[in-house]
Amino acid sequence: MKFSNNYFSVFIIAVSAGVSSAFSPTSTTAFNRNAALYMAEEASESSVQPLRIGTRGSPLALAQAYLTRKLLMESFDELKEEGAIEICVMKTQGDMILDKSLMELGGKGLFTKELDTALLGDEVDICVHSMKDVPTWLPEGTVLPCNLEREDTNDAFISGDESIQSLDDLPDNAVIGTASLRRQAQLMAKNPTWKCVNFRGNVQTRLRKLDDGVVDATLLAIAGLKRMDMDGCATTVLGWDEMLPAVAQGAIGIQCRDDDERSLKYLDALNHAETKAAVDCERAFLEALDGNCKTPIAGQARIVDGKIEFRGLIAMPDGSLVYKTESSGEVEDAVAIGKAAGEKLKADAGEKFFEMMVEMSPQQVIGQLTK
Repeated sequence: MKFSNNYFSVFIIAVSAGVSSAFSPTSTTAFNRNAALYMAEEASESSVQPLRIGTRGSPLALAQAYLTRKLLMESFDELKEEGAIEICVMKTQGDMILDKSLMELGGKGLFTKELDTALLGDEVDICVHSMKDVPTWLPEGTVLPCNLEREDTNDAFISGDESIQSLDDLPDNAVIGTASLRRQAQLMAKNPTWKCVNFRGNVQTRLRKLDDGVVDATLLAIAGLKRMDMDGCATTVLGWDEMLPAVAQGAIGIQCRDDDERSLKYLDALNHAETKAAVDCERAFLEALDGNCKTPIAGQARIVDGKIEFRGLIAMPDGSLVYKTESSGEVEDAVAIGKAAGEKLKADAGEKFFEMMVEMSPQQVIGQLTK
């Protein structure tokens, strides 16, 4: 046990007093109580509550959590001390059920609900998310004030055959593994003969399936591959014209309780303003469409020469109908630009389009995709 010099001074005074018969049983009890209180107060002042980071346990999620830890340690001296930051790993429903598509499981929130619960229950202080997994609504009492600087937002095309170097090289009736309706719809719009099959699991699992010949090719976010130093697996990176990425793809978001001043201070220092403006624009677009995992939706914003440029699309799952929009404006109007783009596509597609998407069961959608 570590004692301070002040504590030993108090002890010496007490013992000295005992020589003159003042150190009675009563005074001994009082001394012990006072000394214990003093030590508790001193320990309280010197100890720092560790910052607890909540994360999923996949290799990509852990890479993002440790990146966040690294940035926090670089920004705040008190977080450089051993034990100042804890990584708290938890499993989500989306991690545990891999034999069903996200659409069949209920869509958004599958990778965040358990983290939300831990945050609101004060089991963690902040949660690190892939922003494309985060619903447009947040649980009451929480905020998402921070986006780290964004990685490349594009999709990587990965072929199991060295002779196939691009989407255009894929033959008719090729089998492509992907769990994303957004990717499926855009692929089938290019070639309706291609067959898209549910392809879930972490990056390593999907690449192993590709090596085993389960599919001819797959698509993954290049950002995730880069964060795990696996971008060498990519056959090629697809531009927006070939495959428009998902809303918030390539962005890491960090959530905390809205009354946690310490966490808010830390996250404010880590926030990348340009990334947050682009992500806020995209999420406003998604919210205006009231998007769910039965509706193929893509949306991307970027800042070019001080202006924000946005591109979005919605489609039928089989790619038979695709609606697109483009817009630009001032960065401070990012949310309004995204919202207006969503409302425009909603009007262009018409109520019938969205009624069909709501009424269509997961089995019907999958039937379209695997016919």
